[in-house]
Parts: sequence; C-alpha cells; structure tokens
Amino acid sequence: MWTKACNRRECLARAGAGFGLLALADLLAGESPVPLKAEAPGNASSPYSVHPPHHTARAKRVIFLYMPGGPSHVDLFDPKPRLAVDNGKPLPFEKPRLERTKTGNLLASPWSFARHGDSGTPVSELLPHTAGCIDDICVIRSMVADNINHTGAALQLCTGEQAFSRPSMGSWLTYGLGTANQNLPGFVVMCPSAVFQGAQLWASSFLPSSHQGTLIRDLNQPIANLRDPEGSLSRQRTKLDALQQLNVIHKRDRQFDSELDARISSFELAFRMQQEAPEAFDLSRESRATQQLYGIDQQPTELFGRQCLLARRLAERGVRFIQLFDAPRNNAWDHHSGLREELPKRCAAVDRPIAALLTDLKSRGLLEDTLVVWGGEFGRSPTAEGANGREHHPFGFTMWMAGGGIRGGLVHGATDEFAWHAVQDKVHVHDLHATILHLMGLDHTRLTYRFAGRDYRLTDVYGDVVRKILA
Repeated sequence: MWTKACNRRECLARAGAGFGLLALADLLAGESPVPLKAEAPGNASSPYSVHPPHHTARAKRVIFLYMPGGPSHVDLFDPKPRLAVDNGKPLPFEKPRLERTKTGNLLASPWSFARHGDSGTPVSELLPHTAGCIDDICVIRSMVADNINHTGAALQLCTGEQAFSRPSMGSWLTYGLGTANQNLPGFVVMCPSAVFQGAQLWASSFLPSSHQGTLIRDLNQPIANLRDPEGSLSRQRTKLDALQQLNVIHKRDRQFDSELDARISSFELAFRMQQEAPEAFDLSRESRATQQLYGIDQQPTELFGRQCLLARRLAERGVRFIQLFDAPRNNAWDHHSGLREELPKRCAAVDRPIAALLTDLKSRGLLEDTLVVWGGEFGRSPTAEGANGREHHPFGFTMWMAGGGIRGGLVHGATDEFAWHAVQDKVHVHDLHATILHLMGLDHTRLTYRFAGRDYRLTDVYGDVVRKILA
C-alpha cells in the first residue's frame, strides 16, 4: 500500500519509475501540512486548471525581478540634492529606534542623475539602459516594510509574513488562477546561486504542495531527469495510470488527502513537461540578435541575461509567475561596504538584461498583459556605514512596476529631503501585494485559504490597492 510515509523517490521507485517522472521529485522540496479544510477554487486532483478571476484582469502573468539584499534607492531612483549640500553632516533628526548599527553622517550619492523619456523621470547614471525604458515604468519611491533584517524583510516581500512560513506570491496566484499552460509549471523560480538559501521565499506552505515554485539553479540544464532513458512514452503513460489507480484505492477510506492528489498531479506534470519543457528552456532557438539584446554573449550580463530571456520565453508560453533572483551570491545588493566599487558592478550585470526584457515584451505585444516588478526587500540608508557603505533601510525605499495595467512614466510617492522616511503616498508591502493581485484579477480580501481554523490570505488583514498607479 502506498502510504504518506513514502517519499517521492521511494514511491516512484516502487512503481518502477526510472524515467523523467523523477524531475518533480528533484524540483519540489519540503512538505506542507494538510489543511483542516481546503477551499480551493478547483479540484485538488487538477490544481493547475484555469480558474476564473474575481474581476477583469489587466495582467495575465507576473515577472518578479528580485534583487536580494536591498538596492540603494538614493543611488538609483531617488535623487536628493539636500544630501549633496549636507554631505558629511549629521542627520538633523532622531533616527528610528529600529536600527541595526549606528550609521554615521549623511552620505551623498557618488553618482549623478539625469531626466529621461517624455516623463522626465530622474534615473541614476548607473542604469542607462533601464532609463531608456522609463516611460513604461512606474517608480514607487514611497515603499515601506516592517523588518530591518534580510530574513524577515525578504519573507514579508515574498510571502507577506515576516516570521512564519506562509505561501509565496507565486503560490497564491497559481492557487487562485491556475496556469494557462498545463505542460509547464505555473510558478518558476530562477536562482542560479549555489549558496543562496531561500526556499521559504517560493514555498507553498499550507497551500497544496503542487503550488510550490519550481526551482531552477542550473540555467544550462534547468530541469534534471527530464528525459526518459527508456524512450517509451507509452510505458510511462501506463505507469502513471497504475499510480492513479493506487491513488483511488488509497483514498477510499480517507475523507481528504490533498498531498497525495498533489503528488499524482506533479507526476502528471513531469510527464507532460517532457514534451514541452526542453523547447521552452532552449535559448539556442533565439536569434543571435535577440541573444545580443539580452547580453548573454558577454560579461557581466550573461547570467542575468539568460534569466531574463528564459523569463520571456516562459511568459509567452503561459507560465503564471516567474521570479528571478539576481543572486550570484547571498544578498548580492547588500552593500554595507564597498558601495562605490560593488554597486556599479551589480547595476552593470542587470541593467541591460532588464531593459532588453521590457523592450522584447513590448515588441511582442506581451508587456500590455505582463506585470514586471523590480526591487529588493528594503533600500539602503542615506547615512554612511563606515566610509563607503550603507545600512538596511525599510523606512522609505524604491521599487518599480511596468506593464500589466500600470501607468508608465509615473513617479508615485516620495521620501523626505534626506531619503529617510516615506512621507507622501506610502505604499506598504501589503499594499504592493494587494495591487499585484488586483491587476491579476483577484480581490486580495477574497483570495483566502482555511488552515488551522483560520482564513489566511497573502495580505493578512491589511493592504489597499494603490489605484493612483493603475493605467
């Protein structure tokens, strides 16, 4: 009898599976507890089916460009002339008590800003390619978060919760909407760093495990064990049918067992992926001009360029949520020191690929219904840490959004003249999540899941849609 004590590989091995069905066993990590009551939009045995939205959607998919560590808003998108005037002087007001280290005096940005596009939005000289797309971008300068440490702030940005395991954004979206392409995962995570630890950031937690992000580390071989050594699709189909029959027998005396349904569904997805995934991840099918556009033929843009080009290929094939980590190492944008040397390197690695992604999506008519989100878990302090660094800063920082129903060429909100506090049109992380769900056709107050006697949602009990940034 197939019991829940069997792990994925054991169950597959007992079924004689020495083939590509092992792909999902390699991709899905961790177990989710069985909820007391699941109020899923669809059938547990077909979790990837498309579900109707709550209202007309402006976006069909999301590409989240996550910059772990916290990009410096004051050096990239939020110029402050007052910092240049008072460079080296003390901050003229008391700092919040929520502080990690004692930073020193004010530190002006070493880089200049210029206005770009018809909108005249200021962008740092470190991002010349992104500046060329600024009329498609809404810059949100008034972001606020609740945690000053990476772990809690990253959890809040990706899951809405600072301390406990909760479903990630991509999990909520695939749970609420399903996915358009049944032959590819609905939620794909690209994190090529071998050292970055962030499984909770793409976990499904108490949602059915089928909604967990599919992690890709090796961009040259995105999904392991995808090809069947036996080369017999009919034999695989027979084995899957046998597994489904065992599933039916196993469930006869059980009222609810979503994990088993999710596992069988993941095996079915792995089988279907053998047909489509190799083509979807094959960048050699792109023209040389397209590869050059993304900078995958040169350093330092090769790595993130591949991620962005893969994201576009997955987006046009119906993947619902694609999350890219610029993480060649842990917290790559965490510039406590070496700011003048390291921030230009990170910008050079992602600037051209990001602009290429926006340009490519727009040229293919995909930007209109693809929501692109850029940012980190917080910003950096306008005061200096040491002589050449900045501290964590959740009190007022910058993220941006483009496409998918967003007003391009807009600057929303503002920080004070020292770039410390968000003082105008604050956008909390919960508000950001509510807005993303709204653009995808979901009411964040209605997208709930009952677990342990409580209805949970991505925005907890908070969040307002930021309607001023909607097109």
